[in-house]
Amino acid sequence: MKPIWIVDDDQSIRFVLEKALLREQLPSRSFTNARDVIAALDEDKAPQVLVSDIRMPGGSGLDLLDKVKARYPGLPVIIMTAYSDLDSAVSAFQGGAFEYLPKPFDLSKAVELIRRAVEESQREEVGDETMAEAPEMLGQAPAMQDVFRAIGRLSQSNVTVMITGESGSGKELVARALHKHSPRANGPFVAINTAAIPKDLLESELFGHERGAFTGAQTMRRGRFEQADGGTLFLDEIGDMPFDLQTRLLRVLSDGHFYRVGGHSAVKTNVRVIAATHQNLEQRVKEGVFREDLFHRLNVIRLRLPALRERREDIPMLTRHFLQQSARQLGVEPKRISDAALGWIGQFAFPGNVRQLENMCHWLTVMAPAQVIEPKDLPPEVAVLEAPSAPPVLATSVAEPPVWVQGQADVAAPQKVPDTPALPAVLEGSWEQGLEADATALLATDRTDVWDTLTARFESRLIQAALAATRGRRIDAAQKLGIGRNTITRKIQELGLE
Repeated sequence: MKPIWIVDDDQSIRFVLEKALLREQLPSRSFTNARDVIAALDEDKAPQVLVSDIRMPGGSGLDLLDKVKARYPGLPVIIMTAYSDLDSAVSAFQGGAFEYLPKPFDLSKAVELIRRAVEESQREEVGDETMAEAPEMLGQAPAMQDVFRAIGRLSQSNVTVMITGESGSGKELVARALHKHSPRANGPFVAINTAAIPKDLLESELFGHERGAFTGAQTMRRGRFEQADGGTLFLDEIGDMPFDLQTRLLRVLSDGHFYRVGGHSAVKTNVRVIAATHQNLEQRVKEGVFREDLFHRLNVIRLRLPALRERREDIPMLTRHFLQQSARQLGVEPKRISDAALGWIGQFAFPGNVRQLENMCHWLTVMAPAQVIEPKDLPPEVAVLEAPSAPPVLATSVAEPPVWVQGQADVAAPQKVPDTPALPAVLEGSWEQGLEADATALLATDRTDVWDTLTARFESRLIQAALAATRGRRIDAAQKLGIGRNTITRKIQELGLE
């Protein structure tokens, strides 16, 4: 593993961190100023993690952060600063810092933070390697590997391919990959969505028209079949093609000849056709809205693309890819996503498939307040629609949002629970059993943060209930809970309840 670089002009800070990292078997290297770090970056490889003080002679930690991020955008940088220096903390996060460490710090917490940064750095490295290996389409799930193998086998053939799959699953990406790896790669790739063009215009779009063929046809126009000559024509949503146009399409697929609208001379074209649909074409044939002979002509090779919910193991990789892609498009620092947030996203059904995940990542890039995306930053539909069974809150109101949407909706004030002997029985029969069920479900997964996750949910709801009961007065809420004022303030900050 690459070393962790420590930058601080205070010798005691460097010494303490070096010894602590050594005990954890984490290699380290120390610097006294930013100039030496820049020089080392010119000579050596980047570190695994950079931990830097914010105020040093010869250059500030924020300046160093800017220079390092310009060279290594994925390198986690931890900025050490004074607890009361709010402006510095804000500037650090805006500059892309992984986290800031207030001084004086608890050594064990500092080491824990550095370990999290190391894990993030290693994930980034794996993600970068994967991006380089598979820039067109991403997927490690067995279902996607089958698709990749099929693309490999079909790429050298001119056979017609029918791609089926739900909307948003990436059918056009498959079509582009088939074209790119085929002998026709140097020819054009032309795509048309037959469901998006009005029936009266679709014929002209596909086959072109002659001058004067209809009102407004002032010049001859080449259609998509001519535009794709020598290449590939992708007909998306072929199941929605009007019935009368299906006959003309069948003729082109049979002998490669067609007539422009208003034309009298046959046009010859050499096109490989790839069609796609989210509909059941066999059923459309039975209903009499799709020609059976055209179905058989298109259905030479059928390639089914799995829905995203059928390859959930690809969701973390795709999420990180789309976050990086969205950041490049917007010209901002790519946001990172915590394992806990990925866990919530992985449970979502994604009716819109990969396209919906891509749109979600665009939303998170713009709307998530921090550089690291946590569960509370996710859009409401993820937490509300697909959250696992969780214990209800202590209040008797059924209208209150459940535990797992904390941070996604305003929390209603809990109704007062009568102080009766029956209360323990009510609690035992509801939230405690729900908590046990939720814990059992989480423990059955590969997650290693079950304690922290459930503790955070419990503490969050308990503090929210206390604040609601005291109309937001923290001191009174702390007294009712039996904790100190500093404790409730710290918990509110840690849980993001500000």
